[in-house]
Amino acid sequence: MKQIKIMKAEDNPSSFKLVFALGLAGFLSGIAIIGIYELTLPTITAYKAKMLQEAVFKVLPNTTQIKKLQYIDGELKTPTKKSTNENIIYAGYDAENNFIGYAIPAEGPGFQDTISILYGYDFTNKLIVGMEVLDSRETPGLGDKIYKDADFQKNFVALQVETPVILVKKGKKTAANQVDSITGATISSKAIVNIINHSNKKWVERFSHLEVKD
Repeated sequence: MKQIKIMKAEDNPSSFKLVFALGLAGFLSGIAIIGIYELTLPTITAYKAKMLQEAVFKVLPNTTQIKKLQYIDGELKTPTKKSTNENIIYAGYDAENNFIGYAIPAEGPGFQDTISILYGYDFTNKLIVGMEVLDSRETPGLGDKIYKDADFQKNFVALQVETPVILVKKGKKTAANQVDSITGATISSKAIVNIINHSNKKWVERFSHLEVKD
């Protein structure tokens, strides 16, 4: 005949012990995550800086030198260590120190999430001369064509921005301020155009009366 063991109340772990154990586990996990983050942060920061620099060279052809600038009190100045990351742009120069144009970071909502881009602005001719997607989580195979589709990238080699940029159906581009959309990814294509228009509305006005200052 089997014996049935009756569990006493004191044999069960108390609620306090359970809560304490869970809390301790959560605390230790949090410490581990923070530690890993602190250890990897310099590497991540350096990688992002390297990718940004490479993007500046791509969107401003013939650039060999870069100067980081910030819009402060109505002027473009070299930011200090205490400066925020707001209103930052990059001036590009060639090997002879001739000014080429500005590389302008911009971002806005896409189909899935925020899209971050960098585009080159030819100050003399009032043209966008290159565009690079810095960060995007658009749908693989569709929305990600904003940085994978070579034909779409060609829209930004000499894009006129004195008037707002207009998105048209692929193959229907007839004007210098128009962009051919990507078949199957119209929303993502439109997002890029919206980001550029929103950014240009701010920066072109500033450029009309600003000079580069140290």
